[in-house]
Amino acid sequence: MICFDINEMRFNYRVAGVILHDDNVLLNRIEGGGHWFLPGGRVEMGETSIQGLQREVREELSEEAQIGRLLWVAESFFRGSEGKSYHELCFYYLMDFPAESPIYRAEEPFDLLEGRTIMIAQWFPLARLAEERLYPPFLVQGLQTLPVETVHIVDDGR
Repeated sequence: MICFDINEMRFNYRVAGVILHDDNVLLNRIEGGGHWFLPGGRVEMGETSIQGLQREVREELSEEAQIGRLLWVAESFFRGSEGKSYHELCFYYLMDFPAESPIYRAEEPFDLLEGRTIMIAQWFPLARLAEERLYPPFLVQGLQTLPVETVHIVDDGR
């Protein structure tokens, strides 16, 4: 994983997929965690962002992802729950699964296993995202109207 610490700051190189279905978006969170985020994870050395996203989705959702266009490149600066400062670079891709995927039929939250970490995945109506704690915050509005071309975002929440 491309994740390292320099002094008091941690750098993450992350990828995430925007999966839409019937005006809903698939989000996940760490069990007991306080915020939701898009499926994805850290890229490994030597992987392209697309390869990293495909691997992460295969590991977390046991599904083969069809990666679409790049929506956002985001540089996020934030303080983690443990107090560490983060500088994160994330590529956000439009993504979907084969039409017969059982994920599209999930009406209730379902568990995912990432190593020893339990995560919860759930479909959320796009119209109600403002009611949820979604990270990074630009996604609340960004998911309502996807950009036509790739957009560069700087999200400085320090």
